[in-house]
Amino acid sequence: MALSDDDTIWQGVLARDPSAISALPLYAPLLGGPLVLGRIAQSLDGRIATLNGESFWISGPEDILHTHRLRALFDVVLVGAGTVRADDPLLTTRRCEGPSPVRVVLDAERRLTQSYRLFRDGPPTLLICAEDRADGARHGAAEVVGVPRGANGLDLAAVLAALAARGLHRIFIEGGGITVSRFLAAGLLDRLHVTVAPLLLGEGIPAFAFAGVSRPEEGMRLTWDVHRLGADVLLDIPLRGAAA
Repeated sequence: MALSDDDTIWQGVLARDPSAISALPLYAPLLGGPLVLGRIAQSLDGRIATLNGESFWISGPEDILHTHRLRALFDVVLVGAGTVRADDPLLTTRRCEGPSPVRVVLDAERRLTQSYRLFRDGPPTLLICAEDRADGARHGAAEVVGVPRGANGLDLAAVLAALAARGLHRIFIEGGGITVSRFLAAGLLDRLHVTVAPLLLGEGIPAFAFAGVSRPEEGMRLTWDVHRLGADVLLDIPLRGAAA
């Protein structure tokens, strides 16, 4: 997937002077200290994949480049076991200049095999599972980290605390929808990026999955800034202090 000349120039500027990114309104709020960012790319009708799990590519090349830029800006890229199972991702920074982050996989029951690519080689990788499943220091090339269980899988606050103890304070939660939704419902996201592609899938896997409300006024009312990424629209949503 070729990048435009403008993208190539931007990558060079970022590689030489990371502070230049602050000139872009989309990225300026992401600079600085600790931050937990959730990320979803969805169709116009709110689907992140078809019913059989196909998600390549819902969003366009500009949004894919944006995802790689986010990886370069964060200490950690975190995904759930379902994303690894469905996509077998590398989770490295390849489409722009910048370092690849530490890769973190949440797999409470430690059911993923060691055959997936991110357990074989590449940047440092952590497999975070329930404490009672954390037998053995390694899972392939990944370090195994045990944390307490929570109501729906792992205690997510304990996950963030375990990462912070390793000096990892800037966390990019790339997927999937269930993982992002659990951090959102737990009030642990500082910011949310939702890319909406001009695509209708009809049936499919929904972008968000958590307990609903009885009336619209009981829902979480959000504000956002809107950015264009090629044909897609990105909603940049601050979450700290959002009214539920």
